[in-house]
Amino acid sequence: MSYIKSRKHSPATLAAIAASLALPVAHADSNTAAPEQKMHEVVVTGQTGSDFQVKKSASDKFTAPLLDTPKAVTVIPTEVIAQTGATSLTDALRTVPGITVGAAEGGQPVGDNLLIRGYNAQSDTYIDGIRDTGSQSREIFDLEQIEVVKGPNSAYGGRSSAGGGVNLVSKTAKAENFSNASVGIGNAKYRRATVDVNRMIGDDAAVRLNVMGHENHVAGRDQIHGDRWGIAPTVAFGLTGPTKVNLSYYHMQSSELPDSGVPFNNPFTTGANVARNGNGTPMSVPRNTYYGLVDRDFRDTKSDIGTIDVKHDFRNGLAFRNVTRYGKTENDYVYTQPDDSKGNVLLYGTLWRRANTRVAETDALANASSLTGEFTTAGIKHSFTTGVEISREITDRSTYLFTPGTNNPLTKGTDCKTAGAATLYNCTTLFNPNPNDPWSATQARSVSPAATNVHTNSRSVYGFDTIEFTPQWLLNVGLRWDGFRSALSTAANPAATPATAAVNAEVKSNFTNYQAGLVYKPAANSSIYISYGTSSTPPGNDGGEGNDGLSVAVKDLKPQDSKNFELGTKWEVLARRLSLSGAIFESKMNNARVSGPNGTSFNAGKKTVRGAEFGISGALTSNWQVFGGATWLDAEVGDNGYTNVGTTAQPVWAKSPYDGNVFPGVPKTSASLWTSYTVLPGLTIGGGVNYSAKIWANINNTKYVPGFTRFDAMASYEVNKNISLQLNVQNLTDKFYFDKSVSNHYAQIAAGRTAILTANFHY
Repeated sequence: MSYIKSRKHSPATLAAIAASLALPVAHADSNTAAPEQKMHEVVVTGQTGSDFQVKKSASDKFTAPLLDTPKAVTVIPTEVIAQTGATSLTDALRTVPGITVGAAEGGQPVGDNLLIRGYNAQSDTYIDGIRDTGSQSREIFDLEQIEVVKGPNSAYGGRSSAGGGVNLVSKTAKAENFSNASVGIGNAKYRRATVDVNRMIGDDAAVRLNVMGHENHVAGRDQIHGDRWGIAPTVAFGLTGPTKVNLSYYHMQSSELPDSGVPFNNPFTTGANVARNGNGTPMSVPRNTYYGLVDRDFRDTKSDIGTIDVKHDFRNGLAFRNVTRYGKTENDYVYTQPDDSKGNVLLYGTLWRRANTRVAETDALANASSLTGEFTTAGIKHSFTTGVEISREITDRSTYLFTPGTNNPLTKGTDCKTAGAATLYNCTTLFNPNPNDPWSATQARSVSPAATNVHTNSRSVYGFDTIEFTPQWLLNVGLRWDGFRSALSTAANPAATPATAAVNAEVKSNFTNYQAGLVYKPAANSSIYISYGTSSTPPGNDGGEGNDGLSVAVKDLKPQDSKNFELGTKWEVLARRLSLSGAIFESKMNNARVSGPNGTSFNAGKKTVRGAEFGISGALTSNWQVFGGATWLDAEVGDNGYTNVGTTAQPVWAKSPYDGNVFPGVPKTSASLWTSYTVLPGLTIGGGVNYSAKIWANINNTKYVPGFTRFDAMASYEVNKNISLQLNVQNLTDKFYFDKSVSNHYAQIAAGRTAILTANFHY
């Protein structure tokens, strides 16, 4: 099995060795510059105040500082990522309220599945401004900061969601010498090591190397474990000249036993068994209950990304930049979903071990050119960016086939009146599943011949301008045109029962999006704004690797269009060390894809999200830093189209009874706060709280995961100028809650109390 093969790697050990090798080299160069000054520059980027405060986006599409940008933007700096002990993108994003992490199911592959302001943003992750395609679970070892842009994202990213997007800012080579390393150990077999080394080459070039190795089990979930390792070298030329060239490469691969949590407690909606229904929450079972199969389940991923970034600064203040990137991602897995589609739990106390599988590979090639600058005409100042982007994405995916199969041979289906060997271990008990059932002894695995290919091309032209009429009044405008084409083809599968025919579908769509925001500045340290923006989500938006896939049913539909109104304010107070922001907004989608009265798909649905949010980042005093926010979301399905009240064989379409319901994945309220305080020179203590109200898991609003409040704690101590120790205790109270919930069938259990001790080395 590929899972077992990948376990031959020992990434944490390799990275630890690399760390020990890096330290003597760093020591040799430690006299070239003051280490305290160098470390401050390395750890925190793009800011002049608190380590928790970022004042400017790394993206050149933002033509004004964040204070004067009429849009809600949250930037997670490196210091917050480090203090919270985050090791993955989803770990880091828990500090941003209004983001929900979804579980994999059906067309949603295992990987980062984000919802922002209630809208699916699975395909809205960018690396240094360029869309990062392919389903992945992203790491943070090569990131300087994470930028979350709220509201319609199409003016920035083209095809996009109504909720927003996430931009990952990569580490690059710098004009200085430093060596950083960390080694961490913890309970649940946690092991992690990282190395970050930067060296000047002469006076005009530099090289930087980041290495990571990681392995861990999941506290409270005895069977769940995984390992990963990564390497990211960058080389920079022309650091002191007008022409700068950055060459970078990123490789990360992982292997894990995936987890799908527990099923919900209400499988019946009609019929004689309705009275047996539970309360709609996940089943109450011990935290370590695992329904998967160690002999069958695995997940292996691999990501390779190469980038050439060239920028030239002209003497007249203009700057031209061209970025070319090639990326390849692989996602290969079998994971068990504790499926209860036949009501097995309440009828028999059993579960069907549904095998969700995927063998996927995505190749992406993109090129982006931009021109930025400033000019003044008729006394009006303009700060602008214009650009052209083109991209090609090719995804090949298939599934695994098992012989003799994954159904219950006793019932010829997914009914599980019994469990155990007679069902080929495809059925198990609710309270006493055995992860070590010898399932593979009776099964053979092969790749399905019904492979799917999705080929997506896009081209875009955009422009942004911040127009300063006076120091008090600014107008921010942006316009983008996109040409989008995606084609899907699936091979016939004569071996299926019944046999399936080849499928072909193609969508071609052109769309234009814009944004405009008027900013009034009562003082230099503040702004009040009102803005309007649009977003377009065409069929096949995910490029074949998400839940917004292309199909024959939707290929002729128009893009889903969203409109967003926002009123907000931003302030920098306490000598501009502390940033405060607040906004109210309304996002409407009036042509959502729904089923019509004859069962075919139409652009006729309506969805609305009204909300408010508050953010804080920076320093209350020279020793006290804070980062966090709160969000209130009122998400409503205005028109859900029609639903089948008959059978699959004899459908009867009636007006959906779910109009007015909350759409899945949206907590009414959520909040987070992380704070740290320097008690004594060299000694810092910190803590955090994350809160979420209950989240509906289906459009019916009959299944939900309860709300939760989680607490974290941290303490760090500087042994000397080169070595520091940090202790993190995540989920301090060992709270039992669910952290991935957007699924009709199951909710994923969060890790229990996890303690991690990390030694950090700085030279």
